[in-house]
Amino acid sequence: MKKGFRYALFATAILLFASCSTTKYVPEDSYLLNEVRIQTNNKNIKPSSLSMYVRQNPNAKWFSLIKTQLYVYNWSGRDSTRWINRTLRKLGDAPVIFNLNETERSSEEMTKAVQNMGYMGATVEPVVQTKKKKLKLTYKVSSGKPYKIRSIKYDIQDENIKEYMRQDSAATNLSEGMYFDVNRLDAERQRITDNLLHSGYYKFNKEYISYTADTVRNTYLVDLTMHLAPYRQRNDDTPQKHRQYYINKVNFITDYNVLESSALSSVDINDSVHYKGFPIYYKDKLYLRPKVLTNNLRIVPGSLYDEQDVQRTYSNFGRLQALKYTNIRFLETQVGDTSKLNAYVMLTKSKHQSVSFELEGTNSAGDLGAAASVSFQNRNMFKGSETFMVKLRGAYEAVSGLQGGYNHEDYTELGAEATINFPHFLFPFLSNDFKRKIRATSEFGVQYNYQIRPEFSRIIAAASWSYKWGMQHQHAHHRIDLLDINYLYMPSISKEFRDKYLNKDQNYILKYNYDDRLIVRTGYSYTYNSAGQALMNNTIIGNSYSIRFNFESAGNVLYLFSKMAKLKKNAEGEYSLLSIPFAQYVKGDFDFAKNIVIDSRNSIAFHMGAGIAIPYGNATIVPFEKRYFSGGANSVRGWSVRDLGPGVFPGDGNFMNQSGDVKLDANIEYRTRLFWKFRGAVFVDAGNIWTLRDYKDQPGGKFELNKFYKQIAVAYGLGLRLDLDFFVLRFDGGMKAINPVYEKKKERFPVIYPKFSRDFAFHFAVGYPF
Repeated sequence: MKKGFRYALFATAILLFASCSTTKYVPEDSYLLNEVRIQTNNKNIKPSSLSMYVRQNPNAKWFSLIKTQLYVYNWSGRDSTRWINRTLRKLGDAPVIFNLNETERSSEEMTKAVQNMGYMGATVEPVVQTKKKKLKLTYKVSSGKPYKIRSIKYDIQDENIKEYMRQDSAATNLSEGMYFDVNRLDAERQRITDNLLHSGYYKFNKEYISYTADTVRNTYLVDLTMHLAPYRQRNDDTPQKHRQYYINKVNFITDYNVLESSALSSVDINDSVHYKGFPIYYKDKLYLRPKVLTNNLRIVPGSLYDEQDVQRTYSNFGRLQALKYTNIRFLETQVGDTSKLNAYVMLTKSKHQSVSFELEGTNSAGDLGAAASVSFQNRNMFKGSETFMVKLRGAYEAVSGLQGGYNHEDYTELGAEATINFPHFLFPFLSNDFKRKIRATSEFGVQYNYQIRPEFSRIIAAASWSYKWGMQHQHAHHRIDLLDINYLYMPSISKEFRDKYLNKDQNYILKYNYDDRLIVRTGYSYTYNSAGQALMNNTIIGNSYSIRFNFESAGNVLYLFSKMAKLKKNAEGEYSLLSIPFAQYVKGDFDFAKNIVIDSRNSIAFHMGAGIAIPYGNATIVPFEKRYFSGGANSVRGWSVRDLGPGVFPGDGNFMNQSGDVKLDANIEYRTRLFWKFRGAVFVDAGNIWTLRDYKDQPGGKFELNKFYKQIAVAYGLGLRLDLDFFVLRFDGGMKAINPVYEKKKERFPVIYPKFSRDFAFHFAVGYPF
């Protein structure tokens, strides 16, 4: 403890020394911009909403506390020819020198922003305070009294558009008495434009809609009038009514090269077919079935042009793995007195077949090894953009620490899997309209895995049938595992392993999980992310949250069949199918995570998770792969993986006994940008697992309502992340804060009495923990 205190004192002294030199490179008669604040006299105007208009900000702070990069820059010497000085300046940030011109521009833009909220008399005054060579800048915002809309009138000469606006008037953003908010006025322009684009007005845009605002003398009231300008292709053209366009013909061009001219005359076409009235043009060979093209089309000949149909068509074709790009073009034509559009759906083929190899290092419980895999993928198996994948994998690992009596001391694994994905809902008796609406993908797969260890050999065979689909803008995703069959077969178990672990003291958990077992389950999962695809450098833009829910059950149909068939139970009291006992349980999980952005460099992330798995009927325990564990890189990071719980159970060296039926997790993490691609984090984790039954091999692990909250483990720590855009490498160091295993204060509260060798855990992972 004393040594740790000395380290902390030393680190503090270094920072204090560094802080004395923050103005080292500030020129004479200049000031370091040390702090920027925004103050408003109106609670409805949040300073955070105006921060984007500040054109000059102080040097960045790590964790909003320390200007570390400025200190690093100031550690450099003035001789720029020395490599150490160049390196320190590259890693650090040069001091931000106060610029009066930037301040004045910020004030102007901030004033306009507040005036656009309806406060037409708003003013922004920059106030400067200096101390030595440091400067504190405060933007003082005085909003004044807001202007309100007294009346709304419409100057719409086009009767058709006027009728569309009348029908949609209930959804308007405008109302009498509202603030004269320019942003809401613009949102109304966009809303009307979107509505007209759904109603055939192909050439319409929001610039045709404008406003005039007349203020009432000596009041803060505004009379607002909305105007609709007539259509002009060019400024000097004769004004005319806005046209509604109907879809005339839809054509498919399947071999479009995006690198060549976009003119239709330049597209290389050799042949064509007609399918249900749709011309399909291709170069040498049509690589997609015509039905696949028409089923994914949402643009209907004879109907009014609808921008939503265009976007749905883009989305549908974007799901097809056989295609690389999709481009939809419209050409205007006149049929009689009706304006029509010929649509051309131009498709670019992707590379349909590929082979990939993968090498990886393995490390299981400290034993080193290697694995290799080869996979083949066909993205257009049956000319319907079906994705077929087959993968072969092999692994070898040395097994250390075994006592004598085993035939060999290595681990070998051989595996094979095959999956096929259909880009539509493949199920009998469903109508085509339903399949087109739900936009699901169907996946079928089989897996085979053969493991040979010194202690035993094990075969895992699996087959699955599932559906996946996503909602609009890809915020929500659903998955149904209609049927998932797993068969665990133990061809051989060494006598030494059986005597030492399975028969010794009749360890029920181990024995259950090393018997032949059949798991036949169904499940449903739902994921929602408010950010959708709005990601930049793996960092969510703005505040966001995500929800994940999962439910599954196993063994119910088999149990009902066994009951009805009056099958006999085995010696363990279990029903069997072909002499193989089957698992029966229900399991549910819920996770919630929220990201709150403080500024461009700092954010706070929260996470809460809970889960429960209940064995019943044909089982008294949940299979090991379906149980929960705690500790590790994505859990309570003061403990190693599978090293916490259940309850107050301290562990006995067997990781299978450190699993449970109930799990609770809560995390909070402060994230900050450091320099280059490095990110930092400070975190606090809490949680544990419990069992629903009192197993003698897990004493103290049972969940009890009046005790569980006393058994919550808590950890804290620091993290370093390397953000490489495509993925994130994460290094986390966690310290135990509250260890529920112990009762004595000195051991139970390591946050007060820390011992590094006992309480520290290091984790390496890929991706953020939540």
